[in-house]
Parts: sequence; structure tokens; C-alpha cells
Amino acid sequence: MKLTAHEEYGLRCLIRLGQAGPGGRLTIPQISNAEGLSKAYVGKLLRLLRLGGFVTAARGVGGYSLARPASRIVLRDVMAVLGERLFGDDFCETHVGERETCVRNVDCSLRVLWRTLQLAVDDVLKRTTLEHLLCSERQMTAWVRTLGASPGQMSRQ
Repeated sequence: MKLTAHEEYGLRCLIRLGQAGPGGRLTIPQISNAEGLSKAYVGKLLRLLRLGGFVTAARGVGGYSLARPASRIVLRDVMAVLGERLFGDDFCETHVGERETCVRNVDCSLRVLWRTLQLAVDDVLKRTTLEHLLCSERQMTAWVRTLGASPGQMSRQ
């Protein structure tokens, strides 16, 4: 399992736009220069993010901005636009080896593990917004610690 460049750099582009503040606009060259990415790649990522409804493009004045407040951009939704799930519904059908069906199709402990990991990842991503990523590393570390708490414990913190 590993994150793709699309996911990493797409999120970095969103963070950069979030740091521009509400109504702030940045051009492709500005984001490219700030993030150390090619203009073509930033353009490709912003197109995906625009089609996903996370950013808007302004003609005339130029530049991109967030389509909605950072607090309403959920990372689970962003990741669905930028990449694939770790364990998709068709995983077992696409990993059959040289056979028509997987030899572990009936009783698979790996499938249980991969589904459990996917559920945990989904849970963290659906509870995380772009607004969370606009804080410092120290603040994010503190917030991430709350993810292990039960919902009742989190509301008391």
C-alpha cells in the first residue's frame, strides 16, 4: 500500500489554496513554484479537483480558489477523486493469480485484514477536512491523537 503522487500533490495543491484564505486565488504558476511541481502537473491536478467540485477557476482575472470553505472539504471525497481505495470492491476478482477465481475465495483471512484497514482509513478520511490540514504539524499531531478516541470522548475534549 502506498499513496500515489496524484494524492499527495493534489492535497498539497488544495492546502496551498486553503492557505490563500476564503476568496483567495492562486494561479497555476504560483502553485507550481510554491510546491516545486511542474505547471503541467499542477494544471492536471487542478482540473481533476475542479471536476470533483473542490476548486473553481476564474476566467479573466485568472487563478483558482476553493469552491467551498475548507471545513466542508472532506478528505475521503478528495481522495476518491485523486486516487483509488486501498481495498476496492473488485480487489479479489483482480488478484486471482493464474486462475479464474482466487484459491482463497471461500476462506480468506487476508480479505478480512484488507477490509478492516480500508474501513479504518475511510473512517479517518471522512472525519478529516481540508481545514484540519491548514494547521501546523504539531497541531495536526494533537488532533490525530483524538481520532483513536471514541466519539463520546472526542466531544468532551
